[in-house]
Amino acid sequence: MSIVSKNGEKFTVLLNATTRRDAKGQITGVVGVGQDITQLNQVLSESKRVADDLMRLIDTANAPIFGIDTEGKVNEWNAKASELLGYSKAETMDKSLVENFITDKFRESVHEVLRAALVGKETANFEFPLFNKKTGKRIDILLNATTRRGPGGEVIGVIGVGQDITKIREITGEQERIADDLSRLIETANAPIFGVDLGGLVTEWNKKAAEMTGFTKEETLARNLVEHFVAEENRDSARRVLHDAVSGMETANFELCLLSKRGERYTVLLNATTRRDAKGVITGVVGVGQDITQLNQVLSDSKRVADDLMRLIDTANAPIFGIDTEGKVNEWNAKASELLGYSKAETMGKSLVENFITDKFRESVHEVLRAALVGKETANFEFPLFNKKTGKRIDILLNATTRRGPGGEVIGVIGVGQDITKIREITGEQERIADDLSRLIETANAPIFGVDLSGMVTEWNRKAASLLGYTKDETIGR
Repeated sequence: MSIVSKNGEKFTVLLNATTRRDAKGQITGVVGVGQDITQLNQVLSESKRVADDLMRLIDTANAPIFGIDTEGKVNEWNAKASELLGYSKAETMDKSLVENFITDKFRESVHEVLRAALVGKETANFEFPLFNKKTGKRIDILLNATTRRGPGGEVIGVIGVGQDITKIREITGEQERIADDLSRLIETANAPIFGVDLGGLVTEWNKKAAEMTGFTKEETLARNLVEHFVAEENRDSARRVLHDAVSGMETANFELCLLSKRGERYTVLLNATTRRDAKGVITGVVGVGQDITQLNQVLSDSKRVADDLMRLIDTANAPIFGIDTEGKVNEWNAKASELLGYSKAETMGKSLVENFITDKFRESVHEVLRAALVGKETANFEFPLFNKKTGKRIDILLNATTRRGPGGEVIGVIGVGQDITKIREITGEQERIADDLSRLIETANAPIFGVDLSGMVTEWNRKAASLLGYTKDETIGR
C-alpha cells in the first residue's frame, strides 16, 4: 500500500488487514499491521536494474560468455558464443556443457576446472578449444571460470568469460615457426654466426663458427667474445663495432680476425646487426660472417702475380702495349716508349690506331685488334711504327692476345711486339747480295753450272747454254 505523509513523501507499506470484533464477535472494524518496505522496494528496484544491465552486458559482450548451474547444465549463452560456435542460445540451454560442447580430448580438463569453480576455486586463463557447429573451425578460448553465488552466498553455478585467442594463436604459432626456422638456419648456416648480449658475452655460436675455430658452443656461451676469441690487434675496433651495434648503428663488411683453439687465425668479413626483442628493445648483437681467410690469401697471391706481371711488362726488352674494348691505350711499357719516343703519359687513354699507326696500316691493324676483341687472336702480324722524335721506321712483329676479366669477359687486347727492324735490314741486305750473285752467275762470260747433293742440275747460266746448246730449262733437275 502506498501512503502519503504530511509533507508529501510517499511510503510503501506491506500491510496485513485484520477484521476487528467486539466481545460478542460482532465486527467493529479493521486493524492494519504494516511494514515500511519503501527502502526495500528501492533496493529491489536497483537490484533488478543491475541484473538487467548485467544480462544486457553478458548478451552484448564482445567476448563469449556462458554459465552453468550446479549440475553443469548451461544457463547462460551469449550472442558472441553463438556467433563463434554456431549454436543458438535455445540449442544450448539446460544441456550439459562438457558432454555436448567440449571435445573428448578436453572434457576431463574442462570438467575439472568447472568442478573446482563449483566449490569456490576459481580459475584464470584456462585455455581450451571449441569447434564451430557449422564450419568445424577450431576456436581457441582463454577462459576465466568464476564461481556464481546466490543471495546467501551459496554456490549456484559458474560463469565463464572467454577470449577468442584463435588469431593470437595463429600469429604466435607463425612467430614460433619463424623463430624455429631462424634458429635452424643460424645453426646450420654455411657461414659463421655468433651473437652477444649487451655485455659482449656470447649468446649464439653456430656449427660453422665451432667448426672454424674449434671451440664448441658450450665452450663459448657466456664468455666475452672480444677478450677470448678476437686477435689482440682487432680488439679495439671490434669493441667499437659491437658498441655501435648495441646503440642501433649497424656495421656491414667489417673485417675481424678470430683465433681458433689451435692458434690459427681466421679472417671473417662481418655484418654486425642489432638484435631486438618483441618490443623493439635492443638485447644484443648478432654477427653473420664470411670466412675470407682463403680469399685473402688468393687475393694476396693474385696481387703479387699482378705486380710481378706489371713489372715484367714495364721492364720487358720488347715493346708491349694494351688497349681497352674501345681501342684506347691502357698499357705502354718502357721499351715501347724508348722505341717510339712517346712517354706512357702521352699515350694513355688515346686511340692506338688513330694516333700511333700510319694511314697505310690503320685498316689492317684495326682488323687485327677488332678480331682479338672477339677472341680471335693473331700471331706474327707485321707492321711499321715511326719514332715521334726521329721519324725512324720501326718494324714490329706483333702477337695480339685477347685480355679477359675475372669472369672470362673480354676487357681488351694486350700486344707483345718484337722489334725486327735490324732483322729486316739484314734480310734485305742478304736478298740484295743474293740478287747480285744471281745476276753475276747468269751474265758471267764463263760457263757456270750447279748441282745439288744428288748431282741434279740447279744452275745453268747463259754461257753454258751458249756453249752446249742446252737451255737452262732443259737441264734443271737432270
